[in-house]
Amino acid sequence: MTGNTAIVFALGIALLGIVFVVVQLRSVLRHDTGTDQMREIADAIQEGAAAFLQREYTLLSAFVAVVAVVIAVFLNWQTALAFVVGAVASGAAGYLGMYVAVRANVRTTAAAQRSLDEGLRVAFGSGSVMGMAVVSFSLLGMTLLYLLFDGNIQYVTGFGFGASSIALFARVGGGIYTKAADVGADLVGKVEFGIPEDDPRNPAVIADNVGDNVGDVAGMGADLFESYSGSIIAAATLGAFVADGAGIVLPFLVAGVGLIASLIGAFLVHAKEGASLGDLLKSLHRAIYGASILVLVFVAIVVALTGIPWAFFAVILLGLLAGIGIGYFTEHYTSYTEKPTQSIAEAAQTGSATLIIQGLAVGMQSTMAPVLIIGATILAAVALGASTGVSGAGLYAVALAGVGMLSTLGVTLATDAYGPVADNAGGIAEMSELEPEVRERTDALDSLGNTTAATGKGFAIGSAVLTALALLAAFVAAAGLETIDLLGPTIIPGLIVGAMLPFLFSAMTMTAVGKAAHAIVIEVRRQFHEIPGLLDGHAKPDYKAAVAISTQSALREMVLPGALAVLVPLAIGFLLGAEALAGMLIGAIASGFMLAVMMANSGGAWDNAKKWIETGQFGGKGSLAHKASVVGDTVGDPFKDTSGPALNILIKLMSIVSLVFAGAFGSGLLNIF
Repeated sequence: MTGNTAIVFALGIALLGIVFVVVQLRSVLRHDTGTDQMREIADAIQEGAAAFLQREYTLLSAFVAVVAVVIAVFLNWQTALAFVVGAVASGAAGYLGMYVAVRANVRTTAAAQRSLDEGLRVAFGSGSVMGMAVVSFSLLGMTLLYLLFDGNIQYVTGFGFGASSIALFARVGGGIYTKAADVGADLVGKVEFGIPEDDPRNPAVIADNVGDNVGDVAGMGADLFESYSGSIIAAATLGAFVADGAGIVLPFLVAGVGLIASLIGAFLVHAKEGASLGDLLKSLHRAIYGASILVLVFVAIVVALTGIPWAFFAVILLGLLAGIGIGYFTEHYTSYTEKPTQSIAEAAQTGSATLIIQGLAVGMQSTMAPVLIIGATILAAVALGASTGVSGAGLYAVALAGVGMLSTLGVTLATDAYGPVADNAGGIAEMSELEPEVRERTDALDSLGNTTAATGKGFAIGSAVLTALALLAAFVAAAGLETIDLLGPTIIPGLIVGAMLPFLFSAMTMTAVGKAAHAIVIEVRRQFHEIPGLLDGHAKPDYKAAVAISTQSALREMVLPGALAVLVPLAIGFLLGAEALAGMLIGAIASGFMLAVMMANSGGAWDNAKKWIETGQFGGKGSLAHKASVVGDTVGDPFKDTSGPALNILIKLMSIVSLVFAGAFGSGLLNIF
């Protein structure tokens, strides 16, 4: 199979994926939307989500236009075009995912009135639209650019830069929005006034449901779109000299057969009435593991047809196993059926302080397994690559392991994007005052969604590290750095600055959530005190006020963290040189990895500790333990849904910016050594 033939094959599979997206979208939208009251609530969520995304994309359009001009002037028009295509494709995938999510929520509620299995199928169906759109749009964009640029992969790096830019702003902006609304609603509604979650009397409840979509659907989709694209670009860049150039097309072929495997895996999800959380997890695991097995079969065929060394098949297997391993340990530390999360719930009996201490300890402890898995994966990948005898195959193998880990993204992202739909479905059931059994079914789906979301974040972080390392290797090669002297005069300062950046970035995003949540709290308190009969249920709150506050705060506060990720690597590269920038990237990848895992898992465990208590443990709802768990969940919200997930985009964006501008840095304007 020649290079162009392989790329055209991958292009055809991407088009097949888009056909599936269209068919699945129509299937989801054919389900009924329930009662007039349910539709009214769903319409308010749709309106708020669309308004936020429209304003966010308007701002991002200006950013994309300016950066594209800069790239065209200082580099070339080809990279600038690829940058714009990457940004548009990422934005389109995020918009489509959110479009179906805000329409599937009410349909999931209506389906849950009939059975748990039907509710699961509708919610997962909407998630599969998101998952398959991300991989299909990414693969389509990159293969078209590859053919347009006649196989010059260096130009295609601009696609990754565009995807990374959209991902960071979408993740940060959406994360600030969703957690400001969530924290504000919880602090006043549940803590101060003792009303249930998703109670229609809460003025921030619609903003909270909107936030689930703009943060956990559009934001997560853009995040993994960027990881998926970046892993393929990094592997293809390093594969130019592997197996007579076949190393360039192998990542595209692996992504293509992974898309087919994901498509098949998506049909394996179903559940019986009254299924436990464990049973529901098994249903999703069946889809993920089934897709993983199919990928290995398809990759074996690809390797046999292309003549690529079989060691690279083992590398793909390694990446898949690493992804499954990280998912397993993330689930272990965040699921309420496991001891770590139950230990947090137990600590809640003595108040918020002990609960928060235990949650932080669990999060810190949870970093060990992913670090060991990623470390072992890198060592094994380098060894397998070296065993081929091909120069440079060791680092190429690391990049290929990242492609393997993300090869089933179409189905793994579906299990993640399904979560916010189930969460919204529960909110609609509560606000519509449906029968208790409907809320029980949506709560079961929501609990599953919390676990899969935590697993998805661990998966995203693990893949981000492999992708960032591969991009770092590609940057070192593009910058002409044959070796990096760790004791060099610019390396250590660069490394320390890089290690600091994830903490500064997290501080910015946490502060942004705090400011926005403060404004929401003030507004919700005002409405409870100033609208007669609101707390008694005799009057309706002004939902739009909280939506407007969340929107304005998120768009304002996302600018500085986003600018940090783009400007700092450029500043260090131009002022101190490529070697100092390499040191900065090493420091940022190492510290960002640990911090992201700790924050994501602490937040997920706090959330599920609250849900464990709500099942009746340690006094159940209204107990001291429950009140403490609400505080812990509130602290964990920006941990797991804003700062933690955004860190993996930070390290990838800085790496791809460095790669795109690698040839322009030199030894640095201020480098006197």
